[in-house]
Amino acid sequence: MGWAVGIILHSEPELEQPDMIVGWPGIGNIGVLTVDTLRQQIEAEELGEIEPWDYFYPNKVIIRGSVLHDLEFPTSKFYYKRLANRDLLLFIGEEQPSGHGRMYAEGGKAYEMANRVLDVAEKFGCRRIYTSGAAVALTHHSLRSRVWAVATEKRLLAEMKGYANTLLMSEVEGRGDVGNITGLNGLLIGVAKKRGFEGVCLMGEIPDYLSRVPFPYPKASQSVLEMLAAILGVEVDMSALSDMTAQMEGVINNVFRQFPSEVRDRIDQRRREAQPGMITEEDEKWIKEHIDDFFHREDGDKGQ
Repeated sequence: MGWAVGIILHSEPELEQPDMIVGWPGIGNIGVLTVDTLRQQIEAEELGEIEPWDYFYPNKVIIRGSVLHDLEFPTSKFYYKRLANRDLLLFIGEEQPSGHGRMYAEGGKAYEMANRVLDVAEKFGCRRIYTSGAAVALTHHSLRSRVWAVATEKRLLAEMKGYANTLLMSEVEGRGDVGNITGLNGLLIGVAKKRGFEGVCLMGEIPDYLSRVPFPYPKASQSVLEMLAAILGVEVDMSALSDMTAQMEGVINNVFRQFPSEVRDRIDQRRREAQPGMITEEDEKWIKEHIDDFFHREDGDKGQ
């Protein structure tokens, strides 16, 4: 059924002050993997979608019997679930609206999409919006990913600190009160605050040297989902993410063994560090010289 320009709702269930959990693709696909796993676990029902025409180009052409049948666009879907102790809305976007070949949303289209998501949150009386994504950190892939929290109000930060394995972005060594969250996972809670919603962004740590590789980092998604499950009071079976993490560990270890020994030694020093530090310009330069160039060489070798 039509409801607002650009939004289609298939039903209008009666929900009581639901929380909304939002995920878009980003570094390591941490956010979208977190929310999609939660969707599957609680068996959330599809509620509706944002029409793609104003935000995306088609990403696939469907051909049947040598005849062009349809154009397929990235989806932006809403789901809902009534639980024993609370109601939930979920939103999962397959892609962030962006321009100029960039991965992350920016500009007018990003702001417009954020507002469309919040239009649905407002219609159903949402109290709080959660987003999730990646915290690029000076950590090690063998360590458990911690969850960095950012919120729209200080009282929410105190609440988030009460959960295990959590630290505030401002507690990261050298960061102080400075920080930013790239893309719609960050923009959405900024727009949420402007529109009067409570907002929390939960970011799972991913090592800086893996932040540019094109595969997911489920270890961080698992940490974020564990925290979300505690906040929401729901039981979530983590076995699927645990299995995915074990598979990815093998891939990551194989890649890691191919790094030059001096690079491995420097990264392995992080196992003894209790607190991640802020990624400095020197760190960025070192990653570019030693890690980015390594992956570029690997891609070049495969193409020969």
